[in-house]
Amino acid sequence: MWLFVAFLAVPIIEIALFIQVGGWIGLWPTLAIVILTAIAGTALMRSQGAHAWLEIQRSFAELRDPTRPLAHGVMILVAGMLLLTPGFFTDSVGLLLLIPAVRDSVMRQVGRRIQISRVEMQTATMRREPHRAPYGDGVIDGEYFVPGEGPEPDRGAPPDLPPVTDDEPPVRRGGSGWTRH
Repeated sequence: MWLFVAFLAVPIIEIALFIQVGGWIGLWPTLAIVILTAIAGTALMRSQGAHAWLEIQRSFAELRDPTRPLAHGVMILVAGMLLLTPGFFTDSVGLLLLIPAVRDSVMRQVGRRIQISRVEMQTATMRREPHRAPYGDGVIDGEYFVPGEGPEPDRGAPPDLPPVTDDEPPVRRGGSGWTRH
């Protein structure tokens, strides 16, 4: 219900503030203020967002609880969206969210309403081990020959295979596909 009220109240507040400020200082200065707050707010959001991102990375690297930097990062993002939305009320709320003390206060208020039931952290360790061949020490010892050059090697069959004859297709030994018999 409160979300419906916010969607209804914020535009009404913005229109009323535009009328009031426009009546005091005029149309063009009012529009210039809205544009300048959007530009300044974007620059502030970028610098504070970069700082929040570094803090998030640092907390993960040091295996610390990332809740605070993540919450600050989200609030900075919301502040940026509010500053880009034309209006004095949204600009005021956006600028307030760019103040770290205000963000801490908001986090405390929201934290009172959230109950954490379980926190679990796991670390992944990567071990680099040398690649091991499935058989032996990984060294393949062999000989090769080029057909037509020199004597043909002895093709004695392994004990579990029948001998090779000329009327049968060659038996593939080893199964690697790199050699022809």
